[in-house]
Amino acid sequence: MTILGIETSCDETSAAVLRDGVLLSNITTSQLFHSQYGGVVPELASRAHQRLIVPIVEEALKKAGVNKSELDAVAAVYGPGLIGAILVGLSFGKALAMGLQIPFVGVNHMEAHILSNLIEDPKPEFPFINLTVSGGHTQLVLVKHPLDYEMLGETKDDAAGEAFDKVAKMLGIGYPGGPMVDKLAAQGDPKYVDFPRPYLDENSLEFSFSGLKTSVLYHLRKIQFDPAKQNGALVQNLCASFQASVVDVLIHKLIMAAKKYRVRDIAVAGGVAANSELRRRLLERAKKEGLRLFIPKFEYCTDNGAMVAMAGYLKMVEGRTSDLELTAEPNLELQ
Repeated sequence: MTILGIETSCDETSAAVLRDGVLLSNITTSQLFHSQYGGVVPELASRAHQRLIVPIVEEALKKAGVNKSELDAVAAVYGPGLIGAILVGLSFGKALAMGLQIPFVGVNHMEAHILSNLIEDPKPEFPFINLTVSGGHTQLVLVKHPLDYEMLGETKDDAAGEAFDKVAKMLGIGYPGGPMVDKLAAQGDPKYVDFPRPYLDENSLEFSFSGLKTSVLYHLRKIQFDPAKQNGALVQNLCASFQASVVDVLIHKLIMAAKKYRVRDIAVAGGVAANSELRRRLLERAKKEGLRLFIPKFEYCTDNGAMVAMAGYLKMVEGRTSDLELTAEPNLELQ
């Protein structure tokens, strides 16, 4: 079974080819021009996807050594994300499937992130707890079997990735904020400022990072911080202190969920999963707790077609296909 996966939910245009669960290609291009605006501009993202979708799909097929006529199904994301961006990949995927007279599979973007842990070996054993930390989402999910999930907790306001981007903007260090904060934090002192750890209730598996973001804002006002007159060491220390708070909360709740549901395997997915401090400290904590940690390669953490192709493949194995009337759902929840 050969599947083409298409991802266009935000600012990455990506396509991948998967055959019998084995990845043959994964081509992704990021829209770096958004950095000059301090964030993704939806209209510009949609137009860029329109320009890129055909050459990206063609390159994915070429690298995989697969002709369009050999495809058994096409999978594409239909939410959540930016509606205009989603529509580009979704419309292209449905049209291609209709033209080739093969099944089409609509994929939940958050579900695809979870399944990115199944792209390559080693893979977690079921059931496992997955922490998805992407730009707009922070979720803890109990993965019982492929395509069978239980939502344990998610963000009530700002997601971790959003908090990284907003704090980076306050500090004037550019967009996307996550990689910039991570890079600068490596040279800073995480104890420089004791920012709050928003754990919420003692046993809560929910997340909230808006208060932490506000604490950073108030601290910057207190010290009269001016992004135009950056002090290198000061920015590094602020990044390290903020990042330490976020990482503390993410690790605490992931480990708490693993103990509560008595699972041995834990996994992390999404763009923030590429954060070096989160990876380092989570590896240490998992070893200490006797847990097995799984984190996808960097190219499978950010939005990518490989995870969509994997989701499409698993759905096809169970005979789950989508109607061509399927529409984009920007606020789609994990089922």
